[in-house]
Amino acid sequence: MELRELRYFLAVYETGSVTAAARRCFISQPSISAALASLERELETVLFVRHRKGVAATAAADSLYARARRLVDDALSLKALFAAPPATGVVLGLMLSLDIPRTLGLLRPLSEDPAVRLSLVGAHEPCDARIVARAMAAETEAFMPLWSEGYVVALPPRHDLRLKPSLAIADLADVPLVARCNCENAEATADLGFKPQVAAVATTEEWAIALVEAGLGATVLPEGVVPAATTAAIRPLSDLSLKREVGLAYRRADAGSPAVTRILEAFTGGGQGRLAA
Repeated sequence: MELRELRYFLAVYETGSVTAAARRCFISQPSISAALASLERELETVLFVRHRKGVAATAAADSLYARARRLVDDALSLKALFAAPPATGVVLGLMLSLDIPRTLGLLRPLSEDPAVRLSLVGAHEPCDARIVARAMAAETEAFMPLWSEGYVVALPPRHDLRLKPSLAIADLADVPLVARCNCENAEATADLGFKPQVAAVATTEEWAIALVEAGLGATVLPEGVVPAATTAAIRPLSDLSLKREVGLAYRRADAGSPAVTRILEAFTGGGQGRLAA
C-alpha cells in the first residue's frame, strides 16, 4: 500500500468523483482509477460503486477514510517538520548618494542568504532599516556607523585649477558650481566665505559628474561616490575637514525584529560585514 494511493482514495472519497479527484491531484483519470483498483486488490474489498453522477463510497471506504486521513496528514506534517523555514523579508532603504562598492559589499551577505528575501527601496520609503548619512537619521532611530569619508572637488577636464594638486575653498570663489540637491551636509557647507555661482542643480551624483565633465562648473562631493572612469579632474580640499559618516539607521523600537536582526548580523559578522574608514 502506497501513500500516493491513499491520497488518491481521499480525493475520490471527498469529491465523490474520479474526474474531480483527478483535477484536484493534477493527474489523469486513468491514474486515479488504477490506484483505486490496486488499493482494492490489496485490501480485498470494494471501496466505491460507480453511478451516473460519480461514485458512491461503500461501508469499507467509510471505515478506511478516517485512518487514511490520519496517515496522510501525519506524513505531510512529518515533511513540514524538516522543511526549510520561510525566508525573512528584509526591506532596506538606500540614500541616493552612496559608495557603490562599499554598499554592495555590505549587501552581499543578505542577497546570498537563502533565508532572507531582500528588497531595496529609497531611503525615505517604508523600510526596516536605512543606509544613510548620520545627518539624515531621525531622533527615533538608532545609528550604527559603517564608514566615513571626506569631500573632494570635481573640476571640468580642462579647467586651469586641475594643475594644482590640492585646492582650498577660496580657489572656488570664481568657479561656477554644480550644486547637489541631495547634499547631506548642505547646512554645514552653507557658509563658504563667498557667494557661490550656481550654474546648475543636479538631482543625482551621475548628473553632477556629467555636468562637470560637460564643462558647466565644478562640484564638491563625497570621495566615495566619484566614478572610477570619470574624465573630471578630482582634487582634495586642503582646508575642508568636513567628513560624512554613513551608517545603518533603524527604529529603536524595531531593534529586536527578525528583519533588523538579520541586517545587523550581516553587517557586523562573517568578514563581509561592517566597513569603516
